Amino acid sequence: MLINLFFFILSIVPSVLIVIWLRNRKKHNTLYLQSCKSAIIRGAICVMPILVVSATFHFARNLLISFIFPDMNVLVSKAIYTFIVLAFSEELVKYIMFRHLLRKNISNYSLADITAFMVIIGTLFGLVEDIPYAIGATPSIMLIRGLTMGHVGYGFIMGWFYGKHIETGKKIYGIVAFGLPFFIHGLYDFSLSEELLKTNDNLAFIGLSLAVLDVVLIILMIRFFLISRKKERCTDQLIEKTIEVNP
Repeated sequence: MLINLFFFILSIVPSVLIVIWLRNRKKHNTLYLQSCKSAIIRGAICVMPILVVSATFHFARNLLISFIFPDMNVLVSKAIYTFIVLAFSEELVKYIMFRHLLRKNISNYSLADITAFMVIIGTLFGLVEDIPYAIGATPSIMLIRGLTMGHVGYGFIMGWFYGKHIETGKKIYGIVAFGLPFFIHGLYDFSLSEELLKTNDNLAFIGLSLAVLDVVLIILMIRFFLISRKKERCTDQLIEKTIEVNP
């Protein structure tokens, strides 16, 4: 029991560090810090509306199978469950929480700010979601979930593309902001299902590939924020020099 608790705590350390790092990007910006706090709260509590939405879709799926398509293929049934009941419900609620956070001061946020808020929401949801998954899980599974951090990657995709949508006004970015993380999330869940793996063991490579993608997304996210911070510092220095020259 103590060993499992130790590995669970160890598994959430990367996520906690990401939240702290992003929150401290702008220590002296009150609006940014307030929005980070709001993102943390929204990420932690969005599990409740997700349960409601997921339960609604699950009920609708059962009605569909029982009364309209009683002979539905087992893989189709599982795909509906993983893509709609699980992935769509989670990404939809996180997306709504994210949009609601931005509604008042969106013009005051940079692309990096907007991306950071969504990453924080996704990270906090992932942390809360990991609690029930940790019950009965082996230490290795806990560590794998703690290192891959799928919701961090999905949050990065959603935040960056939505930020580009705000920055450019192009609708395609807004569509991709929701559609891409939803698709990757659903495909990942579906690729791990027993129903799919029973058809062909070789299909396990899909889940493995997507787990690697999660790690790649985290690396890209870290690189993005490091570059963004460097640009912000250069801009701040330029403003300071301008003020000195033109007091």
